[in-house]
Amino acid sequence: MDHIDNHTGPANDNDSPCQSCGACCSYSENWPRFTTEDDAALDLIPPKFVNDRLSGMRCDGNRCSALSGKIGEATACTIYAVRPEVCRTCMPGDPECAMARKRHGLPVLPA
Repeated sequence: MDHIDNHTGPANDNDSPCQSCGACCSYSENWPRFTTEDDAALDLIPPKFVNDRLSGMRCDGNRCSALSGKIGEATACTIYAVRPEVCRTCMPGDPECAMARKRHGLPVLPA
């Protein structure tokens, strides 16, 4: 299944494990970094969510500033449609998901 349909965002199924998690968006201030995006894609991200180095998402501590809600209860990405590639490739149950969920004391999802 395509990751776009299985991550936080208001247009997705409310039963998505991501919408009751958000751990991957609150794991490290260095994780939501830009990698393969072209300038046109980056220009779509509102500047208030981009860090001062222009290398990734602005974070409040380890939490991406574009994340709303409470980790482990209900979360959503406020820029879901234009989120960076790193956010698009993190899949429920993959190693990055498992690592983030463990940090927040949440059970690991099956891959």
